[in-house]
Amino acid sequence: MSLLRKALENGEFAVTAEMAPPKGIDFNHLVECAKAIKGRVHGVNVTDFQSAVMRTTSLATCKILKDEGLEPVLQMTGRDRNRIAIQGELLSAGLFGIKNMLALTGDHTVVGDHPGAKPVYDLDSVGILDVATTLMNGKDMVGNELKGKPEFFLGACVTPRYTPLEIQILKMEKKIKAGAKFFQTQAVYDLDTMREFREKTKHLNCKVLAGIIPLKSVGMARFMNNNVPGIYVPDDVIQRIKGAENKVQEGIKIAGEFIQQLREENLCDGVHIMAIGAEENVPAILDVAGL
Repeated sequence: MSLLRKALENGEFAVTAEMAPPKGIDFNHLVECAKAIKGRVHGVNVTDFQSAVMRTTSLATCKILKDEGLEPVLQMTGRDRNRIAIQGELLSAGLFGIKNMLALTGDHTVVGDHPGAKPVYDLDSVGILDVATTLMNGKDMVGNELKGKPEFFLGACVTPRYTPLEIQILKMEKKIKAGAKFFQTQAVYDLDTMREFREKTKHLNCKVLAGIIPLKSVGMARFMNNNVPGIYVPDDVIQRIKGAENKVQEGIKIAGEFIQQLREENLCDGVHIMAIGAEENVPAILDVAGL
C-alpha cells in the first residue's frame, strides 16, 4: 500500500508537493528540493509535460525521486500518447514500484513550446483511470492476460470554483466510477469556495486535497484571476502581497496560514502544494502551516 493511500485512509491530513522535471538532464536542483521535504510529505507529484512544454518524462523523474526515498505520484496525460503507450508506461511504472497515479487529459499542444506537435487524446482522464483499473485487475484493454499486474492508488483533478459546480461533481462521479480514490484541486485562495465544495461533495466516496499555489507577486495574482479558469485570488490577499516588502515571503506566509485554516475547519483531507518552479519554498510553507 502506498504511503499516500495509507495516510488518507487512516484519516491523516495528507500533504503532497508538485515537482516539475527539468528541461534537460540536470536533476541536481530537483533532487536537493526533494531531499528538503523528505519525510514531510506523503507524496510528490511529478508533472507530465506540464503546460505542454517538452521536458524529461514524469516516469523517469518518478524513478529518480523514488530512489531518493520519496513516494512519487506519476502524472499521466492523454495528450501525447495513444492507449498502447499509456498502458506500456503504466506497466513500466508498476515495474519500478510506483504506486500512485494521477490521470489528466492534458493541455492542448498549442499552449506549449512545440505548438506544431500533433495532440493524441486517444484517452481522456476517465479513460486513463479505466485502463489503469483494468491493468490492476490483470488484463490489458483488449482482454489479454498480464504476467504480473501493477498496483496504483488512483487520483484525478477537480476545480472547486466552477460554474455550475454540478458539472464538476458529475465529472468527479465518472472518475470515481473509473477508479479514482483521491482528487487534487485547482488552486484555491478563499475558504468560502472550499466550504461550498466540501458541502456539495460530502456524499462522494473520495478524498480531496486542496490545491495551494504560493503567490510571488501582485502581477502573478492578477494574471491568474484574468487568465486561469477556476482560480480566484481575493482582493484582500492581493493587497497583502502588494503591501509586503518581501512579496515571495508574504506569499509563503499566506499559503501556510491558509493551510492551517483549511485544516482547522476540516474543509479537505489534505493539501497539494504547487510551487511552480520554486520547489525550494515548500519546506517554508510547511513550517508556517505547522506540518
